[in-house]
Order: sequence, then C-alpha cells, then structure tokens
Amino acid sequence: VQLQASGGGLVQPGGSLRLSCAVSGFTSDYYYINWFRQAPGKERLGVSCISSIDGRTTYRDSVKGRFTISRDNAKNTVYLQMNSLKPEDTAVYYCAASKYPCSGNYFYNVAYYDYWGQGTQVTVSS
Repeated sequence: VQLQASGGGLVQPGGSLRLSCAVSGFTSDYYYINWFRQAPGKERLGVSCISSIDGRTTYRDSVKGRFTISRDNAKNTVYLQMNSLKPEDTAVYYCAASKYPCSGNYFYNVAYYDYWGQGTQVTVSS
C-alpha cells in the first residue's frame, strides 16, 4: 500500500484547505485511513479517520465542526476539508492506513498504522 498526501500550504486564520491522500496498491485488509498531524516538538496525533467499508468517521474534539473527512472510492482518494483554520492547526499532516477500526485506542495510537504518506505542511498564520 502506498499513500501520497498533498494539498498543504500557507493560509490565514479562518481560511480553508483541502488535503488529499491518494492510495495505491490497496490490499483488502486496510480499510481505515486516518489523518494525523505533528507539530514541531510534539507527538503525532490522530485527527480524523474514515472507514472504506461503511464511511463511518471519527474526529478528535479540537477539529469537530471544522474538519470533514471524505472518500472517493473510484479515485482511491481520501480528502480532509479543513475550514476555520487556527494557528494551532499548524503541523505536518500525514495520512496512514490501518487494518483496525477508527475508534478508541486504534484512532490515537500510531502503532496500529502500517502505511504512511510522506506528509504535507499546513501553516496557519497571518
């Protein structure tokens, strides 16, 4: 499985960005795609996850109501629409694939994700 993240950039507070994660070489076990983010000197955090089986989604509390994850199975692409961006959203964003559902410890623990994209920088600043 290969993942390629794109769409990052510099945006002012309150602005929007849409990240894309193109998935190739997909195997049937890796149904769950999560977006993580990592700020300098901080741990990598689960942001939003989606199931390719039933479309169920999970969000960390700090992005609920602002971020929306979606998927286009025909294009093998997962999107993260980020609205009302804040400076604290600044980080490198990674997409990752897992065999485990987007819930509980599976959502937060990077150890459950076997495949990772290269990361895309999101900077929110005026």
